[in-house]
Amino acid sequence: MLSLKPNVLFLTQDPNKIESQLAGEKFTLDMAGTLRDDISTDEITPIPSLSYYDSVLGEYPYTGLKCGNTLPIGQGAVKKSGIEVIVAGYRYGKGSSREHSPAAEKYAGVKIVFAKSFERIYRQNADNLGLLTSTDFSLLERVMKGEVVQIEDFVQDRDELSAKIIQMGGLLKFGKQCLSAENILSTVGHADIKSPQTLFQKIIQRNLVPTKDTGVDVSINKGVFVHAHWRFFHEYYTGMCSSLLNEVFPDTLYLYEKESIVAFEDHLSYMHKSVIHMTNGLVDKLQGLSAVHREFTEKHGLISHGYLKNSEGSEGISHAIMAERYALPGQIVAGTDSHTCHSGALGCVAFGVGSTEMANCLVTGMIRLTMPESILIELNGELQPGVSAKDIALYLLALPDIKGGVGVGKVFEFRGDVISALSIDERATLTNMCAELGGFTGLVAPDAKTVRFLKERRGVDFTIDPWMTSDPNAYYTANFDIDCSLIQPMLASPGDPGNGISIDSFSELVEIDIAYGGSCTAGKREDFDAYHHVLSWAVYRGMKLPDRVTLYLQFGTVDVRDYCLEQGYLDTFQEIGAVLLEPACGACANCGPGSSTDSSQVTISATNRNFPGRSGPGSVWLASPETVAASAIAGRIISFQDLKQSSPL
Repeated sequence: MLSLKPNVLFLTQDPNKIESQLAGEKFTLDMAGTLRDDISTDEITPIPSLSYYDSVLGEYPYTGLKCGNTLPIGQGAVKKSGIEVIVAGYRYGKGSSREHSPAAEKYAGVKIVFAKSFERIYRQNADNLGLLTSTDFSLLERVMKGEVVQIEDFVQDRDELSAKIIQMGGLLKFGKQCLSAENILSTVGHADIKSPQTLFQKIIQRNLVPTKDTGVDVSINKGVFVHAHWRFFHEYYTGMCSSLLNEVFPDTLYLYEKESIVAFEDHLSYMHKSVIHMTNGLVDKLQGLSAVHREFTEKHGLISHGYLKNSEGSEGISHAIMAERYALPGQIVAGTDSHTCHSGALGCVAFGVGSTEMANCLVTGMIRLTMPESILIELNGELQPGVSAKDIALYLLALPDIKGGVGVGKVFEFRGDVISALSIDERATLTNMCAELGGFTGLVAPDAKTVRFLKERRGVDFTIDPWMTSDPNAYYTANFDIDCSLIQPMLASPGDPGNGISIDSFSELVEIDIAYGGSCTAGKREDFDAYHHVLSWAVYRGMKLPDRVTLYLQFGTVDVRDYCLEQGYLDTFQEIGAVLLEPACGACANCGPGSSTDSSQVTISATNRNFPGRSGPGSVWLASPETVAASAIAGRIISFQDLKQSSPL
């Protein structure tokens, strides 16, 4: 039973109305006007707040929320105002898997978040922490009238497992009580499914862990537990995971099958060159995060990929290394990053989770999910010159149905002539950006290219089992048949990856200050092939970067760096004047060189996100590696095809 003060904050598009509410003025939904849609976790808890993982987070919720050009919510404002209920629009909680966001809301005194729709990871994190969420605005009316409401009112539309976790006050409490050995059922009792299945359903079915609370039912919207072949986390999450585990298991902490747990330091290796971290005096605090990470990793003897010795940077970005070295077709991979779906390019089920979910999985080996629906993306036709997987992703993001949220929480399965022609690196761009599409994960059935990738990159001889494909007539909730021959090089204008614009219809002159090539999405070998293709063309013609433009190229992993060295690419990059950076998440997460430092700066970036404030205070345009490199040479946004046509031979 909940008895709340009807103290509500409507997150509207009007910053003045937000400021008025924080000052104590009471609003109704009608008075609030248009609610903010697409509020990202970068806005709920901006990068500086991620150096905390305890009650200090309560000072930070919504400090990055942008309304027009205004940030109306200051540090400590929500906590000071006594707000208990938050109301927002569609697709609330877009972006990363950071559990810091619902944790910050809860620590600030928020008890319920109402939104017209939620992103999957955010809502699951809120469930795990005991922060209530609802899309039922009639329930909001009751709360605003001061009526007493029951926990049961908030779980009527949720699957049975999620409802039970919410009612028990969070996942770790549920896990400790309900996931003991005596509650695990024999796997012999798995359901005998005779209807056609997708590859996703087959992988889940083969790795199902039936419990007394979940049984063997794997139908849509049922909550299940599955065995995770690989679990990984990075240093931004370790402190929270460790704290949660020590709270629930103070004397009996044992990690399940620790040889399948991989720890990464990939975000903070350039913190000493991150303007936002240095100017906010956060370096010491972040070094503390790294210290906690290393202590936890060493204590439990985990596989670790950390900072490079005698150099800046790290061994690489977590999910990029997982695809390069660990994940295999048919496996399940869970990681504390929304872009864990990167590895879906290999034909495995890979998805992001928050700190509580990972903490529970570390001790049980099981990961929870609510069985999602699947969407089939058929990519046919033939790509035009200069069009890459990144352009396809930005094209998909701009489709009205996708922008409207049809993909939220769904599995995106890619197939078709274009997929067959794409390399694994390019397929990984598509599955990676399923996070931006709102999906649960992305998946490509393994084929001969997958087998060749595993042999050439890892020396693994892999045989594809006959079951590793979707059955004919398998059910998909939606089917998109895309004629890729119609796709031009794409851009996404500042503010959201869904702001897609075909570059051939883009007549605006946009001069740039920063060009950034890197991140998990665009720091792979084939991405660097594209950077080199453009920049070697420019070097041959005696071109240089304009004086005002800085081009950053950051390798995704040390394997990519070594590949570029072997190919002789570094000479070209240095001759053109690029700033070369060792592997790290870097500017993509506002964690190093390449981020803007002033709101007037314009960046063109090959990363996957351009939410307000994510890569600094300036404006960020998204594009493919080829377009980023061409724009760096021109000093303005331009495709490589147009650059060649406008330049002398």
